[in-house]
Amino acid sequence: MGNQHYDLAIIGGGIIGAGIARDAALRGIRCILLEKNDFGAGTTSGSTRLIHGGLRYLEMLDFGLVRMDLRERETLLRIAPHLVKPLQFFLPYFGSSWFYRNKMQLGLWLYDALSYDKSLPNRGSSSRAAVLSREPTMRTEGLAGASTFYDAQVNLPERLCLENVIDAARNGATIARGAEVTGVLRENGRIAGVEVHRENGSTEEVRAKLVLNASGPWLNEVAGRVTGDATPRIRTTKGIHLATEALNREAWVLFSPIDNRLFFAIPWMGLTWLGTTDTDYRGDPGNAAATPEDVEYLLRSTEHYFPAIRQQRVCFTNAGVRALVMQGGKESSVSRSHHLADGDLEGTPGLITVLGGKITGYRAIAEEATDLVARKLGVSSRASTAKSGLPGGGSPPVEPHFVRAAEAAGIPEASAMYLRSFYGSRAADVLAIAREDSSLARPLDDSHPEIGAQIRLAIREEFCLHLDDFLVRRTGLAFSADQGRRPAPAVAALLAAELGWDADRQRTEWRRWERYLERTTPGGVAS
Repeated sequence: MGNQHYDLAIIGGGIIGAGIARDAALRGIRCILLEKNDFGAGTTSGSTRLIHGGLRYLEMLDFGLVRMDLRERETLLRIAPHLVKPLQFFLPYFGSSWFYRNKMQLGLWLYDALSYDKSLPNRGSSSRAAVLSREPTMRTEGLAGASTFYDAQVNLPERLCLENVIDAARNGATIARGAEVTGVLRENGRIAGVEVHRENGSTEEVRAKLVLNASGPWLNEVAGRVTGDATPRIRTTKGIHLATEALNREAWVLFSPIDNRLFFAIPWMGLTWLGTTDTDYRGDPGNAAATPEDVEYLLRSTEHYFPAIRQQRVCFTNAGVRALVMQGGKESSVSRSHHLADGDLEGTPGLITVLGGKITGYRAIAEEATDLVARKLGVSSRASTAKSGLPGGGSPPVEPHFVRAAEAAGIPEASAMYLRSFYGSRAADVLAIAREDSSLARPLDDSHPEIGAQIRLAIREEFCLHLDDFLVRRTGLAFSADQGRRPAPAVAALLAAELGWDADRQRTEWRRWERYLERTTPGGVAS
């Protein structure tokens, strides 16, 4: 890595950095992606797991942001159909005034108008009786029906980020994880690369014609190392989510009775997903966690609509830190729009900085950033990421044929169906590994469909190095009701065998995994 010269060095392997690496690689730009931890481990993993335009941004009159995200929603439904799925939302009315109901319906009409090129159905309505027949646990007092509309859901945004990284690598990008940028190289008054501290303790120099900082909530810290200017450029706010035992059947847009802030109650992977909050955060984004006050806020907010929520077990919490373009005012009023900062115009030639942005618009933000890179490098090729499917986004294997082939390799039918849905067109790669080694065809645990072959695939093609990589970001095991506790020993044993871990390394991996569980357990480590 250190002996090579690149056109572009990208700092940050969240979804925006990964998207830039993919776009740049597809244009033939020689690039390297530098991530200090794991891909999608920060803000991406702490998101609400929706691909949406953002109804509440209409009230902020941010029509440009809403239109971009609605266009990108359609793009992601097309290039990643195995990861991004349509989802119908309900917006209930409880004793609402004529003015309020018409205001909401006008907003939904405008939402439809701004997504004029969509494939999803238009808005609709649902009577009180229809709502209660579909959602029997909802509060009945004052309920007068609901409006409906469509957006999209990405159960595992970590996988969406990872597939961008995989495609970047396939198209020539160098991928370096466990690579923390600690300083910059300068030549003739320009930034000419970065100094990198590797996970193994070594230090290397990476030379590049351009350096792009896409480090998300770590941007202020990284910018200080790169430019020497400690002036904050982003505002960091924390959002938390709760995963509870399944409560609701439909996806709901709700307003907290505590402060009238919008939040969601969404069916998600057999659980109910509640969130999010929005509070200023000044610590290390990697340590963000839900406080007891955060948890109580969401439970009280949800209880107003679903009184039975107190009877449901909170399985785990999730927290992430947003990187917002610096702006004053209440946290939830800060714009989610992004901004590109060109170092040539700011006295730091050779540097480009991406500030802000939402997960829904990551591809468009990456295209805009890569357009700027291409202009500076004299590259004429244009973006193709809106038309090129992600690695698993092709036609999935034909179901009956795939299931029969999987069963012939020793994979149970339930696991075969899961693999086809989870990996899309890449499911055949898992099947091929199971054929190589029949011991990897078995489920990791009787209560989960994941099989051993996924571990070998994760190591070979998905840059998996740690136990928590696999449990949290290569599969959804950490997001099951038991947080992957039952299959974790089998996963650790297979990883140890594949990667040659000794006893000390295995203990280190278990401690790392236990810290994750502590941080996500209700009442655990506070932020």
